[in-house]
Amino acid sequence: MKASTKTSAGRFFEDYKLGEVIDHAVPRSLSGGERALYHALYPARHALYSSDEFARDCGLAASPMDDLAVFHTVFGKSVPDISLNAVANLGYGEGRWLAPVWPGDTLRSTSEVIGLKQNSSGKSGVVWVRTRGENQHGETVLEYVRWVMVKKRNLDAPAPEAVIPDLTPAIAATDLQVPKGLDFSRYEFTQAGERHRMCDYEIGEKIDHVDGVTIEEAEHMLATRLWQNTAKVHFDATSRTDGKRLIYGGHVISLARGLSFNGLANAQMIVGLNAGAHANPCFAGDTVRAWSEVLDKAETSIPGVGAIRLRLVATRGEAFQLRGQDGKYLPEVLLDLDIWALMPA
Repeated sequence: MKASTKTSAGRFFEDYKLGEVIDHAVPRSLSGGERALYHALYPARHALYSSDEFARDCGLAASPMDDLAVFHTVFGKSVPDISLNAVANLGYGEGRWLAPVWPGDTLRSTSEVIGLKQNSSGKSGVVWVRTRGENQHGETVLEYVRWVMVKKRNLDAPAPEAVIPDLTPAIAATDLQVPKGLDFSRYEFTQAGERHRMCDYEIGEKIDHVDGVTIEEAEHMLATRLWQNTAKVHFDATSRTDGKRLIYGGHVISLARGLSFNGLANAQMIVGLNAGAHANPCFAGDTVRAWSEVLDKAETSIPGVGAIRLRLVATRGEAFQLRGQDGKYLPEVLLDLDIWALMPA
């Protein structure tokens, strides 16, 4: 009997072409269900994403979807075409949240291949893509660059000409998009959970977020399915030589963001992703902690709304430990993320 050719094994490194635009399948409509699951999976309690009334006092029509729930949704759409056969997702850059997403909105994703480089082993290569998420009105709500290491199907396939995109190290504060109507003049600090404004933080200040979360197999499997992330390394234990399922990097990002509430409760909205690296793999049973460093502060076009640039680090180890004497990430470090967030000035 002839085998069916209707299924797909996904793309491999040699299948990508520079400049190619990939329209990702299956749009996703978001609702209060996704919000409830997001808040159940992570210690997420920033007030702007928890309360319609708090959001209205801040000038918005209601509480929008969590910024990282939007990220996970847009990212998940791209996985079958970009990272189904990934060895690892390596990093991020040039990310901007451009418009709020509301319950009831439908998101779709497209990616443009902007860089390719085969690894010296000849068994895999790195693919850079710029991914955009659009709502049902055709408005871009999120865009970011990521690069991922992808296996080769045919080891004899010729290597493409190496093209490594020149990415901006950090988004200028003037290029950050403040949601229309956002106004912190009636901001309720007691309801938000802390009294600290942006002016209370100093550049170079480091904050230990104190708490920790131990990751369980069940929760990271639920999270990965929720965001429709189909990458084999997250589901199939035979995809890795160590027989372990790799924790989706976005799961670690959201855990760290949730933990950062303790010390950064008023960093309400992530609006920029300057850079990011999944420094070491994370597995079920690991206990994740987080710490932050204030990298910069800036005014925005809206009086009273400030932008704070933060290094957010997730780790299995001690706070404020990042790299060894050799300049490499310490083995305990899981995530090194550079973000812009909006908070009362």
